[in-house]
Amino acid sequence: MEKLEGYIDHIIYQNESNGYTVLDLDADNLLLSCVGNLPGISEGEYIEAEGEYVVHRMHGRQFRIDSYSVRPPKDTEAMEKYLASGAVKGIGAVLAGRIIEKFGDDTFRVMEEEPERLAEVAGISLKKAQEIAVGMESRQAMRESMMYLQQYGISYAMCIKLFQHYGVKLRAILEENPYKLAEDIHGIGFRTADEIAQKLGIGMNSDYRIRAGILYVLQLAAGQGHLYLPYCLLTANCEEILGLHNIDIEHHILDMVMDKKIYIKETPGGTEGESVSVNAQKEKRVYVAQNYFLELNVARMLKDLDISYSVEEAQALKTIRCIEQENKIILDDMQREAVLQAVGQGVLIITGGPGTGKTTAIRTILRYFELEGMDMFLAAPTGRAAKRMTEATGYEAQTIHRMLELSGAFEEEKQNEFGRNEQNPLETDVIIIDEASMVDIYLMNSLLRATLPGTRIIFVGDVNQLPSVGPGCVLRDMIESGTLPVARLEKIFRQATESDIIVNAHKINRGESLLLDNKKSRDFFFMEKNDSQQILRTILALVQEKLPAYVQASSFDIQVLAPSRRGILGVESLNQMLQKYLNPQSPEKQERETGHGLFREGDKVMQTKNNYQLEWEIVNKYNIPTEKGTGVFNGDVGCIAYMDDGTETLQVIFDDGKRVIYTYTQMEELELAYAVTVHKSQGSEYPAVVIPIVRSPLPLMNRNILYTAVTRAKNCVTILGSRQVLNKMIENENENQRYSGLADCLRELCGERK
Repeated sequence: MEKLEGYIDHIIYQNESNGYTVLDLDADNLLLSCVGNLPGISEGEYIEAEGEYVVHRMHGRQFRIDSYSVRPPKDTEAMEKYLASGAVKGIGAVLAGRIIEKFGDDTFRVMEEEPERLAEVAGISLKKAQEIAVGMESRQAMRESMMYLQQYGISYAMCIKLFQHYGVKLRAILEENPYKLAEDIHGIGFRTADEIAQKLGIGMNSDYRIRAGILYVLQLAAGQGHLYLPYCLLTANCEEILGLHNIDIEHHILDMVMDKKIYIKETPGGTEGESVSVNAQKEKRVYVAQNYFLELNVARMLKDLDISYSVEEAQALKTIRCIEQENKIILDDMQREAVLQAVGQGVLIITGGPGTGKTTAIRTILRYFELEGMDMFLAAPTGRAAKRMTEATGYEAQTIHRMLELSGAFEEEKQNEFGRNEQNPLETDVIIIDEASMVDIYLMNSLLRATLPGTRIIFVGDVNQLPSVGPGCVLRDMIESGTLPVARLEKIFRQATESDIIVNAHKINRGESLLLDNKKSRDFFFMEKNDSQQILRTILALVQEKLPAYVQASSFDIQVLAPSRRGILGVESLNQMLQKYLNPQSPEKQERETGHGLFREGDKVMQTKNNYQLEWEIVNKYNIPTEKGTGVFNGDVGCIAYMDDGTETLQVIFDDGKRVIYTYTQMEELELAYAVTVHKSQGSEYPAVVIPIVRSPLPLMNRNILYTAVTRAKNCVTILGSRQVLNKMIENENENQRYSGLADCLRELCGERK
């Protein structure tokens, strides 16, 4: 470890989110290039640094700073340079010269101890002198807070976020109640706060700790899709998480109810996880307060939108027949009824499996409303699903986030505003939402807030698909409530029966044995293999050689889907293997090792969380931006175009043409996507999918997951593995139940629909 000290002559680059800085350091009149994480540092400051010399392949010899401390400038020249740099808000080059001329070597002492004397300098009022003093104090406090927080392993980016939230009170808050961080700041979890608390000597039985633990258990449940937990399950999980037994949880829960942090709802009991209650015994449901009112609000808005319109059925049927003739189609009775319901109802749910004619019904509905002169919006939860909707209907569709005019300042967990809401509603007559099974309670709330009563809203989805990644089971609850109009399309059309993908998807859904005849089938294949290494070799051969030609697509378009992340045939292991062969190491390709694995230029990657601040642009063939916006979402897939170690950034080009710049610290939001979990594939369609089926944890080996995986394929499904395991998946209809109360809320508000 070597040491350096000197003045910061020039800051070449500084990333405000993580503090990564490239600078020139004046060390005894020798200018040295330095890099490192130096948040809040400014030109003119004098630093003492420890680190080592490294050689960058593009930028040559640099000193990499591992740790540093800031020292007061040693002379008036350094003081003036520091003040002139703009490091202190309100002071520029001219004022810096006047201040130094007035106070000389005593400048910094005056600014810290007698800031009111700055008013003696021409151009500085007493008010401005006070503002300068506050700026100096804030800057010093931020730096001290950074140094203080580093010892607890908190990242620079999070340190900045904490200081921006709490300011100079940060250290006092930490020492009194570090669990407040987990409550106030998204990204600081209970575990981090608990670790800090233990280092600060806060006891295991602290009231702060127990209450934070209760919220943490409910937040973990939300991460698993639940909107509440039964009281007994909550208490059991709290004891396990906190490592405490026989604690008075009830006392703390009641206090949190009084503080409006949580909400308890008593309902007639039932099987845990089921929306319909069948037992007379009371069940206590414990919600994070905002989730309860969110669920209640969604039910209320659905009720307000569920308006019946006066429609002359004979005239409507005449229009439908004209559309059938125009498009040379014949609707079956269920499809025709779905169109009539769409015309006559404010809310409609259209559900059905593959090949049941959902798209044909939607195209007919769109044409009907078009002939009526109505304005229509089409949307889906993901970019891929919106693109599929556009291709299937011939009408332009967009993501729900984009339709609602997403703000870059949006934070899902805090329910901040979209551009469209009750004050600025969507200006349209009809809204059609495809892939509605993917819509969670948060997004549904935002969508309905922007939808005025009198606007028809139609939800289209397959209720047998996996539920949303986010909390809630919205589509299923709306249907099971029995309070909203539902059009069920069940007939499989003749042309669909020619596809073994569709036939087998329905067989899976009904729990029947599959048609597995590799000689006769053109689009559904099963390869009995029980050895994991043999399965790996076959996956590679299929993706790299056989399937691209068969379905006329590239290897990158062939998607491997696995139920599990872990294990030799889990997503993580499969991605490493596929990366090695599909995008091998090369001197021409930059690469970087992260905590999430190795990333390389040319890699297929997926965004793993909603990031509402990330900026994107779409460029034309001349590389000129034609469209800009913010927001990249969980499940978006793209390719790494380049990496730049100099600025520690990379560019990803997504499937919809969006180009996004990530910092290296933001790479934690990406993962390789040669193989993805079935959950992550929701809303997508691929030319071909390859599905390895091996023994996995029981919750991942169910009919629902297999059905979703198979229905992601457009032209070809290949399943590899054990026939016995495949059959057990089909037999296992016990999906992971979600604790969701939307169906009950709808019943309470609307009453049972007869």
